[in-house]
Amino acid sequence: MLRPILNGLLDLVAPVCCPGCDHALEWGERGFCSACAPLLDRLPPGPALYAFGGPLADAVRRFKYASRLDLVEPLAALLVHAAPLHAGKVDAVVPLPLHPSRLRERGFDQTALLAAPLAAALGVPLDTRRLRRIRPTPPQASLAEAQREANVRGAFEATRDETRRRVLLLDDVRTTGATLRSAAGALHRAGASQVRLMALAGVVEGRLPVARGSHL
Repeated sequence: MLRPILNGLLDLVAPVCCPGCDHALEWGERGFCSACAPLLDRLPPGPALYAFGGPLADAVRRFKYASRLDLVEPLAALLVHAAPLHAGKVDAVVPLPLHPSRLRERGFDQTALLAAPLAAALGVPLDTRRLRRIRPTPPQASLAEAQREANVRGAFEATRDETRRRVLLLDDVRTTGATLRSAAGALHRAGASQVRLMALAGVVEGRLPVARGSHL
């Protein structure tokens, strides 16, 4: 009862914006606006939930590169919506980590922030210490396909945990899957019996981004 009242008061003081177009939402509205929501391109079952394009791509870029931490809640809500697929099948959620130098530069780990509500929805621990990125790597999107596997080979190191052997490994954006595969390999070598992969968005080769609404 108290939470809706507090949310309403917050909307009056600082209106909530749509993650996609950054326009103020109607009073009491949450998530993507009525113009942006239909443009979210849900992918068939697989590691990535949505195609990286349109309003979702704009939201992710705003979140990561403009430090819009207010977008954690609506973006994480998309992950939480898919949480039942993994319910009862994982012992911990492990976010794909940034290298320490990138973390210092950005000031926050975007995937860890998104992973916290997902772990809470699944009722399992968020494990941010299990996996480490031990060397910096250029962004995968800037490399030719043949270079991407080599770019992330040996980039991760994991700690053994015999009590949490089934892991849900989360990334924000999946480019080719090479980064997730490298990280999953590190977890398996450290004793994980199962590593399930999940990403908020995925780059779909040869697929044009969803067209934007005329209100932008």
